[in-house]
Amino acid sequence: MLVTIAASWLVASQSKRRRKVGFWIFLLSNALWIAWGWGDEAYALIVLQVVLAVMNVRGASKNETASAS
Repeated sequence: MLVTIAASWLVASQSKRRRKVGFWIFLLSNALWIAWGWGDEAYALIVLQVVLAVMNVRGASKNETASAS
């Protein structure tokens, strides 16, 4: 949970570098949630984290596109 909170903080930053790091930390948090969900057989949590990971990748690519403009 703390990893997810830290990622949220960084993604909200004005700094491009911090936002980029935040997206990578979000992906780490998705992996951690998936690992926990797997151990507890919480398959809905795993599906949610996979979808959120896809959205994080989309957000990271949009961050790159917006920065290039």
